[in-house]
Amino acid sequence: MHDERRRIEERVERLQNQRIRPAIHAAAVPFEVTAWQAPGEPVPFEEAAAAPYEPFAMDTPWGPPWGTTWFRMHGRVPAEFAGRRVEAVIDLGFVGDWPGNQAEALVHRTDGTPLKAVNPLNQYVPIANPAAGGEVIDYLVEAASNPDILANDFREPTLLGDVLTAGDKPLYTFKRADIAVLDENVWHLDLDIQVLRELMLELGEHDPRRHEIAHALDHAMDLLDLDDISGSAAAVREALKPALSKPAHASAHIISGVGHAHIDSAWLWPIRETKRKTSRTFSNVTSLADEYEEFVFACSQAQQYEWVRDNYPQVWARIQESVKKGQWAPVGGMWVESDGNLPGGEAIARQLVHGKRFFIEHFGIETKGVWLPDSFGYNAAYPQLAKLAGNEWFLTQKISWNQTNTFPHHTFWWEGIDGTRIFTHFPPVDTYNARFSGEEMSRAVRNYAEKGAATRSLAPFGWGDGGGGPTREIMERARRLKDLEGSPRVEVEHPDAFFAKARAEYEDAPVWVGELYLELHRATYTSQARTKQGNRRSEHMLREAELWATTAALHAPGYRYPYEKLDRLWKTVLLHQFHDILPGSSIAWVHREAEAEYARVAEELEALTAEAVAALGGGTARVFNTSPYDRAEVVRDTAGTPVYIEVPASGSAPLTAAAEAPRAVTVEGRVIDNGLVRVEIAEDGTLSSVRDLRADREVLAGPGNLLRLHTDLPNYWDAWDVDKHYKNRYTDLLEPSEITVVDTDPLLGSIRVTRPFGNGSTIVQTITVRAGSPRIDFETDIDWHEAEKFLKAGFPVDIRAAHSSAEIQFGHVQRPTHTNTSWEAARFEVSGHRWVHVGEPGYGVAVINDSTYGHDVSRTVREDGGTTTTVRLSLVRAPRVPDPGADQGRHRITYSLLPGADIEDAVAAGYALNLPLRVADSAGEPEPVVSVDGDGVTVEAVKLADDASGDVVVRLYESRGGRARGVLRTGFPLAGAQVTDLLERPLEDAATDGDSVAVELRPFQILTLRLRRS
Repeated sequence: MHDERRRIEERVERLQNQRIRPAIHAAAVPFEVTAWQAPGEPVPFEEAAAAPYEPFAMDTPWGPPWGTTWFRMHGRVPAEFAGRRVEAVIDLGFVGDWPGNQAEALVHRTDGTPLKAVNPLNQYVPIANPAAGGEVIDYLVEAASNPDILANDFREPTLLGDVLTAGDKPLYTFKRADIAVLDENVWHLDLDIQVLRELMLELGEHDPRRHEIAHALDHAMDLLDLDDISGSAAAVREALKPALSKPAHASAHIISGVGHAHIDSAWLWPIRETKRKTSRTFSNVTSLADEYEEFVFACSQAQQYEWVRDNYPQVWARIQESVKKGQWAPVGGMWVESDGNLPGGEAIARQLVHGKRFFIEHFGIETKGVWLPDSFGYNAAYPQLAKLAGNEWFLTQKISWNQTNTFPHHTFWWEGIDGTRIFTHFPPVDTYNARFSGEEMSRAVRNYAEKGAATRSLAPFGWGDGGGGPTREIMERARRLKDLEGSPRVEVEHPDAFFAKARAEYEDAPVWVGELYLELHRATYTSQARTKQGNRRSEHMLREAELWATTAALHAPGYRYPYEKLDRLWKTVLLHQFHDILPGSSIAWVHREAEAEYARVAEELEALTAEAVAALGGGTARVFNTSPYDRAEVVRDTAGTPVYIEVPASGSAPLTAAAEAPRAVTVEGRVIDNGLVRVEIAEDGTLSSVRDLRADREVLAGPGNLLRLHTDLPNYWDAWDVDKHYKNRYTDLLEPSEITVVDTDPLLGSIRVTRPFGNGSTIVQTITVRAGSPRIDFETDIDWHEAEKFLKAGFPVDIRAAHSSAEIQFGHVQRPTHTNTSWEAARFEVSGHRWVHVGEPGYGVAVINDSTYGHDVSRTVREDGGTTTTVRLSLVRAPRVPDPGADQGRHRITYSLLPGADIEDAVAAGYALNLPLRVADSAGEPEPVVSVDGDGVTVEAVKLADDASGDVVVRLYESRGGRARGVLRTGFPLAGAQVTDLLERPLEDAATDGDSVAVELRPFQILTLRLRRS
């Protein structure tokens, strides 16, 4: 037989594109359209309905960037359409091949009822099936003219990312607004051909099934009357039926499909637009559920549900109904799909608490899994946190984006730093926006790493980010692929059902231990430094407000714990931990608003804390220590005078000097000495020496606090990526304009170094050593005006460290300092929280920070045989896409070098730097709410129980990486204690002895105690 594949394939493609698809809505009449351009921000439906409208013709430009245009559409169903399936077809002038991040619209009835959205790949609105001729159709259509930020393929900066700079030139040209007949035979024929043709092209050239499909298609095309597509469609479909009816092989891979519409809570659009995107997509989804009884839609992010509940109550009611029917599956159990690395441990706990509670309260459903398909890596505390929130499974897809190494599993047990394991799946289809194409189905089978041991995988399907979610075309593909020879079987089902089946057949799945590091998007640890600093400050101020509000609630008569305010502020912070806000990968508008929100949060939290402290009553001036560690350090009193004081953990003390004063600090020339460390500053402003006087050893093996400015142009994704070649080109900032002694008090000595550089930028650093502490602080004020640059601060230390340790949520991770394998080499930029530690037996050094997350650790061997281990903090970047002004302006960052530190010293110093002592003019003398005896037992949160019962909730963890025993004592009469999950639900009783609770923790274990007051 002759090989005619090329002829057949080209024939089918042309007929489908040029004849069959145009015939799907061939019978159509136009709407009469009028328009009103809303001024400024979006307006409520009632205002738009009362606005003056003007005539509007098709092929007319409309829509300034970020604008809203309301269209009135009036029409009548022609008599000849009676008895047929009639729908509105609206093309706003969609461009490109990405269904999100461009024009979208929500169609309303004239009474304000939302019907359905219009999106690039979802342009219809049902009218009637069957229709009655003569029916009058009136719509009000809210159309958003969002600019396509991706139009230049992320290669060049654009000013479209902020309404303040985007201009007002219309972006789109309206193409179509019709009342049309959906020719169902033609529509189904198009889908039949799609599925068969795509399957055919994925099969091997020697596979008989490929040739069988080709000849079936060729024969069917002979039956297509080009002059009467509609009239001949049924015969063509009948001819294709045998090819579509052959069942899949018994061993065919099984794909569990679940509807999905990944909607970034902000990214290339502001939060206000996400509120509308959710309403549009959720309208589509509930409409689709009415058409397909087998449809199941999985949706995460409680925040988005709340937006719809508050702004679109009719859509909210439809969601509730779909949940009852089992067609809508709340998943994820988090407030938003947060970043996986940067939020603090308590913040991730609250993400889970607030998310799961929302779904329990509003739907009576407790979600079973963590759904994070798109975050940029996942910290190693997640398995424990997920399990403590009552979860059974974890899903992501993003690790398939790895730049260097292919992750070896798709279904596995993920083991966290404490030993907790959670059943985890990566969909081998490698997308969370599947459409069941032949290529996707083939890829899923080809990629699937568990062949021979397991048989099934998950495929989230639907268009995201404003694309409208799943479509009827995708559902039709799923029906055809349910049991089709040559393809995996597709079953549409709840993700819980998939995970139950996957675990049942693969209980002995392999284990992956430690973090899920994404070998890409490493710059998200640094980009948009002010956003990251706002998050860090907010997390610690929330901790402070909760602690002192709890103290006041216990000790101040008449004081009311601010449940509602704290709940609202937590949710604001949790929202901004979304995986394109906190990582710094959003447009300028998003980060401008984020900075304003963080400032508002700080102001409110400062007021709440001050109110709680004031409620404790009058007395003497006191110092309050929010840290879980005792503090002995220098603080300035209300007059600005330095005082050396001692304050207990989570408690307070009078603002009076400690009985035993430490040795005085001396400043001579460029040398600061406090008897514990001696710091020498070179003429170029770097540290030429740091001598640990206690250990009698030099700490540095080269210039310390070396500020290095790298050229930073990644291959792609500017705000997201830093590629390895950034290290090859740099300038060391070694020309200070001024070095000045600024403090010579016996309790502290400071030297200021000023460095102008680059494109008018300046760094002013105040280097401070305080009495009684070996910690060296670098208070850094950066006026940043660089572009495509990356600023690092490096500390080469004379330590042979086999690994570095970096703080993460509720513990730390160790990473090798060598690059023996490609896995280690790929970790050339990593994330951490408040500290990084390197050490050799008997001696270690920590680098502490108050707001940065990215760092790198490397080592070299010197000619003398010694090893230099260099820790470098990433301070600020200057990407231009998607925000051309990213990071420009002022930054205030403090980081510290702590010589002679072990892990526990690093933990304590991290808390101290991030939780400055608070000085109150006058306050009472309350007992600490709780105090803990026991090395490694660290208090992370103290608060009143969320149910307003008055119980005190304390979250502890083991912070050193070893076993710990201790005793928690209460500053109030204790009636009983329970161990709870993160949602403060009892797991077991805790043994009490008077006003104390014995605590025993495994390495990095998190323990939540609920303490009942007498």
